[in-house]
Amino acid sequence: MEAYFLGIDIGTQGARVVLLSAQGELIGEEEEVFPINEGSREEQSPEAWWQSCLSSLEKLLLSVQIDRTKILSLSVTSTSGTVIPLDENHQPLHQAIMYSDKRSAAQGEICTAAALRYHNKGFTGFNSSSGLAKMLWFIQSYPEKAKKIHKWVHAADYITGKLSGEFGITDYTNAFKSGYDVGDYYWPDYISTELGIKKEWLAKVVPSGTVIGTIDVALAGQLGLPLKVAVTAGITDGCASQIASGAMKPGDWNTTIGTTMVIKGVTKKEIIDREGRIYSHRHPAGYWMPGGASNTGADWVSAKFGNDLQKLNEAAAKRIPTGIISYPLIQKGERFPMMAPNAYGFEDENLSSEEKFTSSMEGVAYLERYAFELISHLSKEKINVIYTAGGGSKSDVWLRIRANVMRCPIIKMKHVSGAVGAAILAASAVYFDDIIQAANALTIVEKEFLPETTLANQYDIYYQEFLRELVKRGFIKQEEIYA
Repeated sequence: MEAYFLGIDIGTQGARVVLLSAQGELIGEEEEVFPINEGSREEQSPEAWWQSCLSSLEKLLLSVQIDRTKILSLSVTSTSGTVIPLDENHQPLHQAIMYSDKRSAAQGEICTAAALRYHNKGFTGFNSSSGLAKMLWFIQSYPEKAKKIHKWVHAADYITGKLSGEFGITDYTNAFKSGYDVGDYYWPDYISTELGIKKEWLAKVVPSGTVIGTIDVALAGQLGLPLKVAVTAGITDGCASQIASGAMKPGDWNTTIGTTMVIKGVTKKEIIDREGRIYSHRHPAGYWMPGGASNTGADWVSAKFGNDLQKLNEAAAKRIPTGIISYPLIQKGERFPMMAPNAYGFEDENLSSEEKFTSSMEGVAYLERYAFELISHLSKEKINVIYTAGGGSKSDVWLRIRANVMRCPIIKMKHVSGAVGAAILAASAVYFDDIIQAANALTIVEKEFLPETTLANQYDIYYQEFLRELVKRGFIKQEEIYA
């Protein structure tokens, strides 16, 4: 059957829209970059987002030769923790307060203290990047504007509202860091009684991908779309990328190695981590989507080796396993899989460039394995397969290293953007039974690397050396080795 689905991603630096077919093929995509200035990390214009989104949709639909009546649904993803206060006419009372705005750090501490005292379950680590802290900062900073608040919405909710006219609905993943209890499905009382954020300001919360309406009539006419196009509740950008990676069944995991290393997966039970290294979103199908973000990733590649990496990768392919223990953390401090504020990167300065490059890739793989051993220890559930994305997944030799260090298949999908994840979410609502079936049908494998017995056995030895080095340097304790 011919069918298509639209995915929209409103990022920090631009809007991207994609059109995905029922066979998982990317039919078209458009992107519009936002002008970035010193203040854009703190506040951005929701109306500018909408205009960029609308322009991108118009360009995309003009560029593809399809039957538009076969476009069935759309969904939106955007940054987690970005919030907007709306008045009774759904107009922003203020610019969008960005997830990266650090002005609400003190309010984050207040929110955390209140949560720990009155609702010590689920997510309680409210820092400046959380939506709840930003809401509190706003009502304290702008009391006159606060009197006019009708509803708080997240970035994805605002665009969803502009598309459908439904502004009072959000989803599990966006509501999570705004204080919503995703375990028992309600807004805790302390948010209003202790923080002064009125319950009527908070949106109705539904699973990501729930159909909340159809496209606005005037907008459908403007874009040449059928009135039946379903609009669904959205999802945060990290969870959208997880969907696009294919990691949607229990035991499936995704590692995205970009500037940092972000690991997300699916478990049957919630992972409780008292140290705060891991937190758990709610899966659209009712499972859990735990994850954590390391300060270690692939930022060392451009910082130390530039962008001409072909020769280094070719040399690395001939050198593995090196047996050299390196840890390429650039900044001080680590948060996952170990809470080590004094951690620092290390390597032998006498190594050649090829040895430094190769051993650094191995070091990230060792840290990834440690992360998954922590996850297995806490969840008591098996890791079946690891899907991968990000700049680090462009290196075949790095993928091979990771498959052997992890002793687990490493799979890279063809289309792994957040916008594609949003399109798959949209398809799950109207064309498939659920998000698991949709992700399985609409993700296309580009590369797969499997463990090789001899190489994996060698890496087992070097991984143990890596752990001993972490213990020696005081980054972890001996009892925190979970293998």
